[in-house]
Amino acid sequence: MLIEKDSGRWKRLIVGVVLFMVVTAMVYKNSMLIGAIDSVLQALIGETNHSGSMTQHLMTLISFLGSPKMDILWTLVIAFFLWGFKFKIPALWALCTVFGGDVLGFLVKHIVKRGRPAQHMAKDHGFSYPSGHVLGFFLVAAVLFLVVIPLIKSNSKRVICQLLVVLFIILLAVSRVYLNAHYPSDTIGAMLLGYAWLQIAEALYRSFAPQMTHWRLVHHTYY
Repeated sequence: MLIEKDSGRWKRLIVGVVLFMVVTAMVYKNSMLIGAIDSVLQALIGETNHSGSMTQHLMTLISFLGSPKMDILWTLVIAFFLWGFKFKIPALWALCTVFGGDVLGFLVKHIVKRGRPAQHMAKDHGFSYPSGHVLGFFLVAAVLFLVVIPLIKSNSKRVICQLLVVLFIILLAVSRVYLNAHYPSDTIGAMLLGYAWLQIAEALYRSFAPQMTHWRLVHHTYY
């Protein structure tokens, strides 16, 4: 089974949920602490924000590649190839994990109802917390880490792929703040929500994957 048994999973879930709830509560209550942290990080990241600069073009490209629409595309591509190589249950799990996380993010956005930073671009509409870009790609990255990268035989290539994925998540979070689309706490909250949801998704996979092997739709599948 691609996702191994892990007795520490529920502990990580509790930690993830608690941290997410703490950050969410501070955002919802407009905490001075979270406001101060956001201001400091925004100042640090936004120092080089000059219209038309190479950095701005790079941040815009990274933001586009990690947008919700692209996250859906990446997930569909991953699921397509997993299905084609007879990893049908992991393919379905990838779809459910990313789409389920997106739904959770949507619900939280409409509960917290945090406005965007004042200088955000017109195309970045809707509520700010948590970042849909970061949440979606965090889960895409999790799918890559758990069911795609382990299939690479070369250890050095696996490590390189893992580093590239982690680097992109960091750059994506930075890009959303750089472009004034989000507060830093929006990206932090997105990662915490994604992390907590991932623990649940992994547990569900462990519980249901063996039973799903009897389904005609996913007959003759690796999992």
